Amino acid sequence: MAVPLVVAQRMARMAMAGTAPTARDRREFQLMGAEKLAAFGESWMAMYLQMFHANQELVFSLMRTWNPMLVGKDAWFKSAQAVQSAMLDVLGKGVAPLHRRAVGNAKRLSRSSPGR
Repeated sequence: MAVPLVVAQRMARMAMAGTAPTARDRREFQLMGAEKLAAFGESWMAMYLQMFHANQELVFSLMRTWNPMLVGKDAWFKSAQAVQSAMLDVLGKGVAPLHRRAVGNAKRLSRSSPGR
């Protein structure tokens, strides 16, 4: 819900600024690019760390699956579920910084709309 609001507010600001943006507009336009780079950097780092953790868990899960003393009839099923869960965790970690920034921007931009 926050992303369309932020896009609409920023597009309105760009349209209102036209060919002669104010200093405040230029700062906001520069902030747009800088925030995207920072948010995607945070996102990639969070996904990398979560993937590192998931790979460790996957190795241990597979080791348990191949151990004859620990194998149950649904060991492979549990291992497959662990992989799916790990991938969803990686995606969740990657989206969290982007979501946090979008919500923050929506709040900030709604307080200082271009008409004010």
